[in-house]
Amino acid sequence: MLTGPPAVPVSPPPPRETGPWPVVAAVLTGLWAVLVTVPGQVAGWLIDQVVLVSGLDRALAVWPAVAAATVLLVGAPALALALAPRSPALRAAGRAWTAGVLVLGAATLLRVVPPVHHEAYLAALAVTAALLALVTTRLTRRRPVAPPATSLPAGPPTPGTGPTATGVAATGAGPIATGPAAAQDGPGGAGAAVAGEAGRGGRFGSVSLLAIAAGLAVLLPWAWVGALGGASETLLAGLAAAALGVLAGVLLGPAFWAAFGAGAARRPVRPVLLGGLVAGVTLTLLAAGAGQSGAQLPALVLLPPLGFVLGALDAAARHGGRPAGPAPVRWLVGLALAGPLAFTDPEEVTLLLATARDVPYWVAVGTGAAFAVAVLLAVGYAVLLARTRARAPRRGPAALAAGALLAAVAVVYVVPGQPGLYGERLLVVLREQADLSGLPAGAPGRAGRDARAAEVYRRLVATADRTQGDLRRTLRGLRLDPTPYYLVNAIETDGGPAVRAWLSGRPEVARVLVSQRPRPLPAAAPPARGDAPAPTGPTWNVSLIGADRVWSELGVTGAGVVVGSSDSGVDGRHPALAAGFRGGDDSWYDPWEHRRAPTDRGGHGTHTLGSAVGRDGIGVAPGARWVGCVNLDRNLGSPARYLDCLQFMLAPFPTGGDPFTDGRPARAPDVLTNSWGCPPLEGCDPGALRPATAALAAAGILVVAAAGNTGPYCGSIVDAPAPYPDVLTVGAVDRNRRLTDFSSRGPAGAADKPDLVAPGAAVPSAFPGGGYATLDGTSMATPQVAGVVALMWSANPALIGDLDRTRRILADTATAATVPAGAPCGGTRDLVGAGVVDAYAAVRAATSG
Repeated sequence: MLTGPPAVPVSPPPPRETGPWPVVAAVLTGLWAVLVTVPGQVAGWLIDQVVLVSGLDRALAVWPAVAAATVLLVGAPALALALAPRSPALRAAGRAWTAGVLVLGAATLLRVVPPVHHEAYLAALAVTAALLALVTTRLTRRRPVAPPATSLPAGPPTPGTGPTATGVAATGAGPIATGPAAAQDGPGGAGAAVAGEAGRGGRFGSVSLLAIAAGLAVLLPWAWVGALGGASETLLAGLAAAALGVLAGVLLGPAFWAAFGAGAARRPVRPVLLGGLVAGVTLTLLAAGAGQSGAQLPALVLLPPLGFVLGALDAAARHGGRPAGPAPVRWLVGLALAGPLAFTDPEEVTLLLATARDVPYWVAVGTGAAFAVAVLLAVGYAVLLARTRARAPRRGPAALAAGALLAAVAVVYVVPGQPGLYGERLLVVLREQADLSGLPAGAPGRAGRDARAAEVYRRLVATADRTQGDLRRTLRGLRLDPTPYYLVNAIETDGGPAVRAWLSGRPEVARVLVSQRPRPLPAAAPPARGDAPAPTGPTWNVSLIGADRVWSELGVTGAGVVVGSSDSGVDGRHPALAAGFRGGDDSWYDPWEHRRAPTDRGGHGTHTLGSAVGRDGIGVAPGARWVGCVNLDRNLGSPARYLDCLQFMLAPFPTGGDPFTDGRPARAPDVLTNSWGCPPLEGCDPGALRPATAALAAAGILVVAAAGNTGPYCGSIVDAPAPYPDVLTVGAVDRNRRLTDFSSRGPAGAADKPDLVAPGAAVPSAFPGGGYATLDGTSMATPQVAGVVALMWSANPALIGDLDRTRRILADTATAATVPAGAPCGGTRDLVGAGVVDAYAAVRAATSG
């Protein structure tokens, strides 16, 4: 009879490193990996943003360069760590980091896909992550990794076990059994997966349920602050997150955790702390490649703390006698990544929206909340592990926690969140555009202009009705919600990449553009408010171009002329603008939110219109009336919203009316001020709006547009409609008549651009709430030229609709502008056009015959 517990057969202790230097090397390597990866990703995103704001072409080499630099700088020391030390833990760290940085390199290269094609990027990311997981699994399957054994006395036999039980599994503690499961494959190997799926960490075992609960908790803030894209975009985002979760399960498989589990019964902090640190660095590398430029930034913050959560979950699973397997890693990482991938649009994580409480603000809020949740989970799961060291977590409470959090995510998404799908739409441009040649000249002045506008409207609508019918019926049958347009013969519709490919192959379709749609915010940004006092007398810019002399000496203020503004809106109750509103049921249109009265949350539209027709000394033509349309929402537009407003300007229609049947071309404004441009980010290509401006010009409506704020680069007048020859394009000078650095330059193809320049630096004008503000930009210069045209046409109504003569007078009477010494770009005309607009000289010339 035995008088004491039998000794458990053990393997010799693993060899140990001599001295602390290998551990120091591992710590330094991990820090180095984070210090290279995180700043590299932030720098790449900032370069993207600077290029975007500067109006330059995408720098396609940025992300390949970031990927190559990161792989070289991090991969070399990580590989050395994987090969050099004798410790299983250090080898596991080196292998995980080497694999992680290679994954980062491959995933980062996918960012050469244009951001506007987000669905294509997500599909590529899902496929790449799945292939990398498959390849890594096959490679590591051939490399068995035996976990270190421990020398522990066995406890008394438990039911179902006895002296024949093997290894530390009989004690309910330790890293892994020394039986068949001990011959683990590499990270995520088949043997480990089988063992995990059969034990506490199986697909829906207690540990996996705790991982699901943790993932849902991290996802919870995104359900509140974020919004989903379209159906295919959301599906692809989910697939990409799941594929990345599977890949994480390979990188951080059971063999990885086994290397940190030696002596877990005596030192439970080892797998949680040490393994969590190594896993956190690995997740940092994975996060750096998880998403298009902008979407990876939240992942870089919220994924690393989850390494400690995974360490606690693995240790908890070992209390049940088996490793956790890859399932908990897959669930936790996949659900955590679903937040930034599915609930944010990376195109909106941009400096262009870096205003109070827009998308960047809410992404920061969601990231901070998810990070706090991840940290709390790491601490909470570690405490839970310490309290339940003698047994594995129970499945019932784990399932209850996962179910409760799933319900919480659903409730938050539906109640305070933004339920629904908010994906981009498609603008289908048809091959046949209306023939506007041979229009009758008609009588001079407004009567002739109205007759031409009516004929242009009739031809445009007839062409659209004749050519769109079959496609409209097909799209309605597919429930794709088509919206037809006539100013450009086009249809906006729902649909992802598959619908786009199908439409592109139809014979009547010329091309299909992405029509961007900003996702909704959890709370509206506070409306802009002007805090400067009203000016006393004419502002400096009004005096510089001589508009005040037109009022005082010539008695012309713009009366009888209507100016149309397409912008962020107009504060219709501002004291400088209220009296000038034309009124009626066809003078205001908001295709975004369908507000019935003129309003402006951003302030840009109020400021620009104030410079054109504002009273109290801020506007060039204070006697002119105005109509307005909202084509910008939170400083973003789309081809369809720009068309909405341009169509409204050609043929205004009553609130709720049909643009095709209820348009009133006789009520069209005379001159349009447009301080916006449609770049590729918003879905436009160079010719997207070309038929629209051509039609407006044919109707005798003058389109004045901002050159853009992407100087001093040459050839930077690129975003529609500024480069078009039938548009009067305006650059900016300062109070010394010197060309501003930000004013965009030509050449612009065959056209000489800009046409004119006007004051655009430190321009005071109206701002919402009854106040005033001072702003810079060619946006500020453009409405002043529109105001000069209003003065000319008010002084000589026979000029209304005579665009050629009006443009000649403006060019002939312009005064010299100061050009920076040594400025390139081909010549003075590519910098300042004909010069600084002169209101006094232009009005005198308009009335002199």
